[in-house]
Order: sequence, then C-alpha cells, then structure tokens
Amino acid sequence: MLIERMFNYVLRLLSIIILGLICNVVRAEISSQTLGLLINVNDPESVKIGEYYKRVRAIPDENIIFLNFKSGVDALSEVEFSKINNQLKAKVPDRLQAYALAWRKPWKVGCMSVTSAFTFGYDERYCSEGCVKTKATNYFNSESIEPYTDYKMRPSMLLSSDSYEGVKRLIDTGEKADYLRPNGTAYLLSTSDESRNVRSLYYPYIKSLFNALIEVELFDADAVIHKSDVLFYFTGSAKVKGIATNKFLPGAIADHLTSSGGHLFGGRQMSVLEWIKAGATASYGTVVEPCNFTQKFPNPVIVMKYYLTGSRLIEAYWKSVQMPGQGVFVGEPLASPFRECEFKLLRGRYEFIEHAVDNYVVRSARNCH
Repeated sequence: MLIERMFNYVLRLLSIIILGLICNVVRAEISSQTLGLLINVNDPESVKIGEYYKRVRAIPDENIIFLNFKSGVDALSEVEFSKINNQLKAKVPDRLQAYALAWRKPWKVGCMSVTSAFTFGYDERYCSEGCVKTKATNYFNSESIEPYTDYKMRPSMLLSSDSYEGVKRLIDTGEKADYLRPNGTAYLLSTSDESRNVRSLYYPYIKSLFNALIEVELFDADAVIHKSDVLFYFTGSAKVKGIATNKFLPGAIADHLTSSGGHLFGGRQMSVLEWIKAGATASYGTVVEPCNFTQKFPNPVIVMKYYLTGSRLIEAYWKSVQMPGQGVFVGEPLASPFRECEFKLLRGRYEFIEHAVDNYVVRSARNCH
C-alpha cells in the first residue's frame, strides 16, 4: 500500500513537472514579458496610452522604450524613420519578440506601414508601388513562437482608435478577451465588389474546415447587421455599412479588403479604425495601393487556425499575411481568448487543420489575383 501511494505521488509530481515545462514553453512566446512598448515622448497622448497599457498589461519597466520624434503627423519620411530606428536599436534588448506602438499617429513610413517599418526596418522591397508582388516574410504560416529569435523581426501592432478614450476601450477589450473562449461566429461575406471580393473563393472551404470548432456563416451580401456574436468578420469592399449595429465579442478580428483601409485618418475609403470604434479588437488595412493580391491581406483560414489554437492576436494576425509591408496592423496585441495551458496539451487533436491549411495555402498561391 505504501509503495502504491509513493508510486502515485511520483506520478503526480512528474505530471506537475511536465505540465510546468509545457507552460514555460507557452510563457516563452510573445507575452507581456517579451513585448516591447514604444512611446513617443513628444506626444502627450502617446505617453498616456503607454502608461495605460503598461498598467493594464503589467508591462515591465525594462520593456518600455521611450523614443523622440515628430508627433501628430500621418506619415514619416525614410530619413525621419532612420533616426528613430537608430534610437530604438540602441535601447531594445534582444529578448523582446514584438512591439506595441503606443500612438495614433503616424501610421505610415514612406511607402511602408508604420507597423511593418518597425518590424523589418525601412526596406522598399516590402512596399514596391504598383501592381507587383512585394517581399514576403518567413513568419507567414510558421510555427515560430519567437519571431525575433528565429527571423530577426519583431511583429508590431498599433494601439490606435478614433480617440484616446477609444484606445482605452480597445485595451480594456483586449484584456477582457483573455481565456474567455467566446461562443462567437465567423462571418465571411461574398460582396458585389468583384475586384475586392477575391478572398471569397475559399470561404466554403473555410466553413468545412472550421465549422466543428466555431460557427461559420457565409453570406452573399455587402454587409451583415444586428449580429450579436461577431468573432470574425472578413469582407471585401471600399466601405462597409452597418458595422456599428453588430456586437463584436472581446477578441474579435475584422477587416475589409480594399486599397486604402490603412489610411487611418482622412482617407477616401473606410478606415480600419471604424472596426475598432465598433468594438473589434484588431483590424488590418493597406497604406499604399496594393492591388488585390491576396498575399498582401490577411488569409482568414490562417488567422483562425492560430487564434483558435491559442495564439495571441498579434501572432495569429501577422502569420496570416504573406506580404505585410504595405499593411498596418491595429489592435491590442496580447488578446488571447483561446489561450490556456491545458488547451496547448490538446492541440494534437487539431492536427488535421495543419494539413488542410497547408493545402489551402498552396492552392491560394496558385489562384491569387
């Protein structure tokens, strides 16, 4: 009897050790401990946003990097960014794996988005103008949990909204999403805008792939209204009507494929900030004309694959864009509604998703416009 009790005790101890090791692997991923928080000291609003985010997400003091550059402008030049990047290089520790940018402006650097410029450094191969493909990232659809360690890049996300109060709501919503496992729906819209509707070719496939994990609704419509459970909303249109009538669950991701959704203020098309204002936790849009290459926009199946299997929002969203140089990521980077250590242990159940997604990516590359 004593031997049996000792045996059971050893088994429990081993289980705790193994689980602890697995959880430590999870903690090595992008987290509050490995996220750098960038603040512009010349922008009082940036300082307030940074202070609020630091408090909500318990960002360590050593992760906060103060930069000094011109505030209140939509775009920076290559020369201006080079000076900022030199400041950053002198201050950033190697252990940081990603950045949160604590300001609403600027959102563009030359022909790059501000998030891509801080991720890769200024490099026009990521943002060639006109209807041509741009430089791809190895982070696309990868299993990397430490992008800087593996690829020398730090995915960046802009903490922005229509106002400072809007940014605070965004941060609160992202924090509220953690471990929530919301019972939401993915809304995939095939619109009447043929040139912007290029992602819809794969929507039926996405429904067959993910319907066992989440409700997936396909609509032949330019918009959906009065939905109370929006977790994903992907569409293609210059403007999307009625989004404020919907309820976006904490952690929701929503975007519209169009040319200049990343023009955050004063653009001729709908800004991605309209999604944030309506309650989404993240969105994505391009800052220069990308043409309708699907590789330059989020691939919904990859976003959903990583998000639903526990990745943080910044990881899932960044991994879904093969050519992200022209696109700005806006949202709360650490939101993780499906993240929990126990769920990681169950991930093997979803290996079928990995194979199916690989096939999807190959076919997407062949059929992109």
